[in-house]
Amino acid sequence: MQSIVLIPARLASTRLPNKPLADIGGKPMIVRVMERALAADIGPVVVAAAEAEIVEAVRAAGGDAVLTDPDLPSGSDRIMAALDQCDPLSVYDRVVNVQGDLPTIDPQTIRDTLGALEDADIATPVAEIVREEERTNPNVVKAIFGANRRALYFTRATAPTGEGPLYHHIGLYVYRRAALRRFVQLPPGLLEQRERLEQLRALEAGMQINVAIVDTVPLGVDTPADLERARVWYAAQSAIDEA
Repeated sequence: MQSIVLIPARLASTRLPNKPLADIGGKPMIVRVMERALAADIGPVVVAAAEAEIVEAVRAAGGDAVLTDPDLPSGSDRIMAALDQCDPLSVYDRVVNVQGDLPTIDPQTIRDTLGALEDADIATPVAEIVREEERTNPNVVKAIFGANRRALYFTRATAPTGEGPLYHHIGLYVYRRAALRRFVQLPPGLLEQRERLEQLRALEAGMQINVAIVDTVPLGVDTPADLERARVWYAAQSAIDEA
C-alpha cells in the first residue's frame, strides 16, 4: 500500500485571515506544515489550496501544490478534489489529511496514525489530557474508545465519566482512499451537526475509526495569540538546533 499526504489550506479564516501565509520564523505557516509532513517520510506531500497565492508560496519553497475550488465546503472535500487531480490513476490507496494550521505537528504523530489504520476505514490520533482545565473545555474535543482502540464517539463534553484518563482528539486523519470518497459523499449527520464534529458523520454511517495514542498535542493556529505561540516555539527550536 502506498500513502500520500494532502494538506488543505484556504485564506478565508474569520479569526485569522490569510493564516496559511502568516510568517513563522521567516516562512509561511503552510510551508512549515509541509516541512513537518515531509519529515514524516511516508510519501509525497501535496498542498490542496483554495487560492493561487497559497500555491505560489508552496512552489516558491520547492513544494508541490494544486489549486482546488475555493467554494468546497470542507477540508475533506478539498483533499478529495486534490487527490483526483494529482493521482488520477489511483496509485495511492492511503490518504493522510494533515490540517494546514498545525505547524508544530510531530512527524512521529503522522507515522503513528498511519500505523493505526490497520483494517479500519479511518485512523486519527489522540493524546491523554494532562491539564485539568482542558477536561471541561468544549473547544477540546474528547475521543472515547475501548481497549481495542476503536473510536466509539467524539464529543465536546467531558466524557466518559468515572475514574480514568480523558483523551484529547487531534485533527489529523488517515483514510483508505475508498473510505474518503464515501465519506465526502455522505450527507451531514445529526450528531455531526449537534456537536459540530465532522468525524461523527463517519461513525453514524458505520465506518470504523481507529485511534493512535500519541504523546503530544500540536499547537493549532486559529488566532493571533496562537500564531505568536507558534513563532515562539519555532524560535526556541532554532536556538536548540544552533546550540
